[in-house]
Amino acid sequence: MNPSHGRKSYGTKAELIDIIRCAIEQAIPLSRAEVTPGVGPGHFNVTVRSSGFAGQAMVQAHRLVYSAIAHLMRGERPPVHAIDLLRALSC
Repeated sequence: MNPSHGRKSYGTKAELIDIIRCAIEQAIPLSRAEVTPGVGPGHFNVTVRSSGFAGQAMVQAHRLVYSAIAHLMRGERPPVHAIDLLRALSC
């Protein structure tokens, strides 16, 4: 039986962190994302800096970030279970 139990493999934790960072930076123009491990498996802390956040409400900026990684949070056993800390900063 496959040990992933139907879960798509995203490699190591470091590789998944890079996948999350790239997904955010591709979806949000002029952004820089920093992703670090969170408190448990599938948990991450994310800081995104973008001039595109200027004038936006915090909830709007957070929605942009979540929409960028939504594909990694879907399904029965997604690789991203939760974002423990999300900071969306205008620069």
